[in-house]
Amino acid sequence: MELRILLLALRGRDAQVIEQLLSRDGHVCNKCDSTASLAAELESGAGTALLTEESLGETGSQELTSWLAAQPPWSDFPFILLATKRVGRRPRSAMEILEQLGNVVVLERPINSETLASAVASALRGRRRQYDARRRLEDLKAAEGRLTQLNNTLEDRIGQRTNELSAANNQLMQEVAERERAQAALAQAQKMEAVGQLTGGIAHDFNNLLTIIMGNLELIKRRASDNKMGQLAGYAHQAADRAGKLTSQLLAFSRTQRLSLMPVNLNALILGMNDLLARTIGTRVTIEMTLDGNDPWAMADENQLELAILNLAINARDAMPDGGVLTIGSATREPADDLLIGGDYGVVTVGDSGTGISAHLLEKVFDPFFTTKAIGKGTGLGLSQVYGIAQQSGGTVRVDSVEGEGTRFEIWLPAAVSVAERKPAVVAPKLEGAVKRKLVLVIDDDEGVRRFIVESLETLGYDVLHANGGEEGLRLLDGECPQLLIVDYAMPGMSGVDVVKEVHGRAPNLPIILATGYADMGAVEEVMALKNVLRKPFRIDQLDDAVRGALLCDHAA
Repeated sequence: MELRILLLALRGRDAQVIEQLLSRDGHVCNKCDSTASLAAELESGAGTALLTEESLGETGSQELTSWLAAQPPWSDFPFILLATKRVGRRPRSAMEILEQLGNVVVLERPINSETLASAVASALRGRRRQYDARRRLEDLKAAEGRLTQLNNTLEDRIGQRTNELSAANNQLMQEVAERERAQAALAQAQKMEAVGQLTGGIAHDFNNLLTIIMGNLELIKRRASDNKMGQLAGYAHQAADRAGKLTSQLLAFSRTQRLSLMPVNLNALILGMNDLLARTIGTRVTIEMTLDGNDPWAMADENQLELAILNLAINARDAMPDGGVLTIGSATREPADDLLIGGDYGVVTVGDSGTGISAHLLEKVFDPFFTTKAIGKGTGLGLSQVYGIAQQSGGTVRVDSVEGEGTRFEIWLPAAVSVAERKPAVVAPKLEGAVKRKLVLVIDDDEGVRRFIVESLETLGYDVLHANGGEEGLRLLDGECPQLLIVDYAMPGMSGVDVVKEVHGRAPNLPIILATGYADMGAVEEVMALKNVLRKPFRIDQLDDAVRGALLCDHAA
């Protein structure tokens, strides 16, 4: 029954002729007189089905569509559609039928017997593999049942074995080793947390200063009538941009930079970086790819992971001043220790044939600002940033090095299910004149930042009220009716989150933008789902986009 061939050919002698041809090859055929009858026969099992295109058009296909949708996960039933030869594209109705059938091979008539026999054999071969997959799934379920039964008796077996002196002694030694590893891990975590808090605070102060510097430079460029003056302001703005990237590295290490985690195809990401790596590494170093053929996927922030791989590749290049081999690979593995939660992990490896790292320095390579490079050759933040990105993604970084032979870094990331399609990002349309002359309330305790925001908003055509703290801002809110609130996160007294909560009670429909150069993300999570966040340092265009987007959402609501 499971390998028989179902026929749906309602016109002329098609069904009879096809049955005669296939019967000569030893196949069992069943003729159906409608799609409903075909669906009923499919319930009893079949290897494939031959359909004529006109037969599908003559009867409704609801029963067949319902059966296809209800297929078990292991099943992808193969169809062979005998189509009428035509010139040009198929009509939309015909394409819809093909989409409904899914796993379908289209053969245009007239067809010779060898072609038909080959198509049938291929379809039956694929169906047999599906039945094999079903059998293996059933075997796995049976094995799982046996494993469950064994687990039920595990406690008794452990109790018996623990009575033996040798087992008790081994257990004691394991506990001692585990305690030592846990204490070392705790000390490292405490050290990294303390340094992370320090770097996060430094990043906050830098971002406030950079917001003022970059913002005012942009205002100078916009208003300068002297081209030379505008050019000089542009040079200064480029330097400020580089400083902004440095604070981004600090935030990545301190784990206060919010990552956008999603399933990432590690092979595709590495291959997509090929040109960038080639330009960055140069011609003296040979790049070799050792990618897993099973296409590993992992949960990661794609942009941050690319940055981590690039940092490791640059370090590898610097470790091979006379040239060498840079090896970048991917794999799916399970951790062999207790430092990671059990399960599969996607692993990105970056290795080199360079000078290697001394054993006494291996424990320090991920410390911020630690570097073995000459003064002016590195900031000491590259590896700490890689470590921070991996930790925020739920994984870790491991390093193995032999002095004089080379170094190998491994980025471990939680494995993810592959994504066949991704929905394109929806870009909000720009709001034109309707948002102009809106009243905006700005609350920020930093006078320089507040003055830049106010000046920028007035340049963009908004009316602006401003306050240097939460309490003053709330008093202005009670006396005026602004259409938008922009509030800083880190302020003495009332923080930005406190202000947002208070405003939500007084004016629940007022759109709010939370501006921050550093944020305790746990506190921001309470309002993140409902509020917009503007990261410092930001440009005037970014401020304009955020304001327009917030007002647009309010207008749509």
